[in-house]
Amino acid sequence: MVPVCPQSLLVPFLETFFMSVLARLRAASGSDAVSGSLLIGAAIVALVWANSPLSGSYEALRSFSFGPDALHLELSVETWAADGFLAVFFFIVGNELKQELVHGELRDPRRAALPIAAAIGGVVVPALVFLAFTLAEGGEAAGGWGIPMATDIAFALAVLAVVGRSLPAPLRTFLLTLATVDDMCAVVVIAVAYTAGLNLVALGFAAIGLAVFGYLQNGRGRAVTWTRSRVPGWVLFGPLALVIWALVHASGVHATVAGVAMGLLMRTHSRVGESMSPSHQAEQALRPFSAGIALPVFALTSAGVSLAGAGGFWTSTITWGVIAGLLLGKFSGILGVSWLTSRFTGAHLNPQLGWADIAGIGVLGAIGFTVSLLIADLSFTTESHLTDAKGAVLLASAVASVLAAIILGTRSRRLRLASRQQVITRS
Repeated sequence: MVPVCPQSLLVPFLETFFMSVLARLRAASGSDAVSGSLLIGAAIVALVWANSPLSGSYEALRSFSFGPDALHLELSVETWAADGFLAVFFFIVGNELKQELVHGELRDPRRAALPIAAAIGGVVVPALVFLAFTLAEGGEAAGGWGIPMATDIAFALAVLAVVGRSLPAPLRTFLLTLATVDDMCAVVVIAVAYTAGLNLVALGFAAIGLAVFGYLQNGRGRAVTWTRSRVPGWVLFGPLALVIWALVHASGVHATVAGVAMGLLMRTHSRVGESMSPSHQAEQALRPFSAGIALPVFALTSAGVSLAGAGGFWTSTITWGVIAGLLLGKFSGILGVSWLTSRFTGAHLNPQLGWADIAGIGVLGAIGFTVSLLIADLSFTTESHLTDAKGAVLLASAVASVLAAIILGTRSRRLRLASRQQVITRS
């Protein structure tokens, strides 16, 4: 009898064990409820930490700098989270939008018209509401008009996943399309309105890098075919993506724009010999990092608002501009523009959805959080203004979560009871 070496049994066992753990982590990070819970948990930790006796260590962590100084990339932890980690999240956003444009809801203009119109309403109306509160004060205060524009995709989907288990599936698609489009609008606003001092040389090289990225993704030339057959994708596109990101960062444009641009350039269809498209491969590889690390780290470094500096919070026009912009502006913009679009155009609501569902989405859209906190950082240099804006974002997002849970939870229970009643009637 041949003796069995313990190592020959241990190695396969460990490989199986770690692959199983990795698969579970990927599945968990793909869950809307889990990723949203991580985001919320990180924000709560940041708030408690920033207002505890250990607040000094929190500020020390946020301001700690590292990175290659020769490349002008010696950045603080807070900046790495906002410019670096968040770029991965926006790559996922751009990639999802590309998939929707090619294969999903956005492929059919008639089906896409309503959530796109809702997104535009949910961008424009909140900005106008904010300006109505702050325009008289003027100055830096009025510069935060972009803060209530965005809907936090991860946070909103998490709330919907928890309370809306019996809601129609098209409602999630409506929310995902709406949130993706209005986050894209927010990215455009960041690139245009919150960018100062452009470095055209760096921006030009970034554009060249994006052209190369797009060509290698979608081209059909001999060089591209050789590259795909001889070089693993991450070996080629990883360093190229880092170079593009660094060039966009150096150009003065917010580096998250690089993530969106590369996401939109991804190829979404597979070719001969490929088990899945590069778009889906990249999403499968990066979504766990985005949901499990990038977004929670950004929330941890950005949501730590010191309440000690919020003495004038309730009298600030910025506070009420953000709160009203998110809670009132988002609701009226999303629901009102959706209804007007369906009333006066050929666009129509999915037959499985009702206007009560869209009202719930209108409230859910007021969860600004991630992108709203980012725009707040870009809008204000005065500490009191920044504290008021971030505090208002957190408060409005919390209120919106509760109200949306009540509205959509009630709707979900009614649909569940109606479904049970139909089963009883048929039996």
